[in-house]
Amino acid sequence: MLTEAPAPLQANSAQDAAPKVRDAAERAAHEAHKLEKRLCRQVGQAIMDFGMIEEGDRVMVCVSGGKDSYGMLDILLKMQQRAPIHFELIAVNLDQKQPGFPDHVLPAYLKGLGVPFHIETQDTYSIVKKVIPEGKTMCSLCSRLRRGILYRVADELKVTKIALGHHRDDMLQTFFLNMFFGGKLKGMPPKLVSDDGGHIVIRPLAYVAEKDLTRWAAQRQFPIIPCTLCGSQENLQRKQIGNMLRDWEKQYPGRIESMFTALQNVVPSHLMDTQRHDFKNIQTTGVPQPDGDKAFDAEELPALPLHGLPAMAAMPWPVA
Repeated sequence: MLTEAPAPLQANSAQDAAPKVRDAAERAAHEAHKLEKRLCRQVGQAIMDFGMIEEGDRVMVCVSGGKDSYGMLDILLKMQQRAPIHFELIAVNLDQKQPGFPDHVLPAYLKGLGVPFHIETQDTYSIVKKVIPEGKTMCSLCSRLRRGILYRVADELKVTKIALGHHRDDMLQTFFLNMFFGGKLKGMPPKLVSDDGGHIVIRPLAYVAEKDLTRWAAQRQFPIIPCTLCGSQENLQRKQIGNMLRDWEKQYPGRIESMFTALQNVVPSHLMDTQRHDFKNIQTTGVPQPDGDKAFDAEELPALPLHGLPAMAAMPWPVA
C-alpha cells in the first residue's frame, strides 16, 4: 500500500506556497508605503497651499474615534517629525455621553501614542435627544453644541489652530448640499475663522480621498468607535449626496477629481452673482478676452492633474 506517498507531496506544496506568501507580504508592504507617502504628500501640500500650520503653532487635533480623525492625527504626527518647522499637537476628544460609548478606548490609544491629549466630557447627547423629535436629524444641533464646547476648550488649552478631520469627499458633499438644498455655491473651506471669530480652523485632509483614509485605517488598525447618535441616521441628505457621488464615480471614473478641481478654479464673471462681479458696468475694451463668451464654441477642456490636485510645488516638508 502507498500510504506514505502523500507526505512528500504535502511538503512540496508547503515549499511552493512559501514564496507566494512572501511575495504577497512584500506587495502589501509596498502598497502600504505608497499609501503613506501619498497621504503625507497630500497633507503637506494642503498645509503649504493654505498656510495651515506655522512656526510655533499649538494645534488642537479633534479626535472623534472615527477613521478620518485617527488618520489626521496619525499623519500630522508623522509630519511633525519631518517638518522644517516646530509645532505642537494636542489631541482632544469630546465625550458626549452617548449610551454605550467606550470611554476607555481613546485615552488608552492616545497614551500608547505618547501624544498630549485632553478628554472633555459634556452630556450633549441628553440635550439633543430632549430637543430633537424622534426620527428627525440631530446633526445640526449636535454640531452647534460641539463647536461651542470645542472653542471653549481651545481657549483653555491656549491653542492657535483647531484641526478637523474633514476630507476631500466631505468638501464635495458639502458643496452639493448647499447647491441642491441651500441655493448657494458654497463649500467647506480648508481654512477659516471660527463662528465666534476667535479661532483659526484648518482641515489638513482637504486633498485626501475618503477611500485612502479607509485603507489607511485598516492598515494601521485604528480602534474605531462607531457613532451611535447621528451616524446611525440613514436618511440624512449628506448620505444621499455621498451615494450620488459614489455612483457618478463608478459610472464615470475621474469625475470626483474633476469636480474637486473645479472648486479651485472659480470664474465669477461666468456665474450670476452680482456681488462677486460687476455685470452692470461691463464695457467693451477692444482687447481679446481669454475668458470671453464661448457659448457657441466647442470648448476644449484641459487635462486634469493627477488626483485632482493643483500642480505640486517644490515642498520643503519631507514626505518620504
